[in-house]
Amino acid sequence: MDTHVNQDFPIDWEEDHYVSRREFFKFMTLASGGLAVGSVAMAAWSKLPRNERTFEPSSIAMRTDLQPGKALAFSYPRPKDLCILVQKPDGSYVAYSRRCTHLSCPVDYQPDKDRLFCPCHNGAFSIEDGHVLQGPPPHPLPQIMLEIRGDEIWAVGVKAGEASA
Repeated sequence: MDTHVNQDFPIDWEEDHYVSRREFFKFMTLASGGLAVGSVAMAAWSKLPRNERTFEPSSIAMRTDLQPGKALAFSYPRPKDLCILVQKPDGSYVAYSRRCTHLSCPVDYQPDKDRLFCPCHNGAFSIEDGHVLQGPPPHPLPQIMLEIRGDEIWAVGVKAGEASA
């Protein structure tokens, strides 16, 4: 019976662990195709707009909590995400991430110079749009999108800082 099995299944068990050229190239073709499809998918995914993200709206202050030229620290969208709300001298409100884009030191509002300042390495950001005014920060500050609802100031999203040309 052993001869009958060997005739039906003529496998040389000594060489069974070797991969034939055909099997190798079949595997390589499938793997290359998978990598190509994955690369195209990642390239398409990276082109999706990401500069503005919405989060659960959060009430951050009452309008009476702040005076023109003053700032208030808050957290958004998570408790560990430090932010700063500023009422500009003209009465309008802006808010930014409070983490410097250089080394994440907390930035503070300097009303006399109308800017956000990072004391760690003398970085400064515009209060108008968060772009870098001086120092080593490589990117603008992410801006917190605000809505005024009655007497309350709400944070409703985060807009990534865009480098100015």
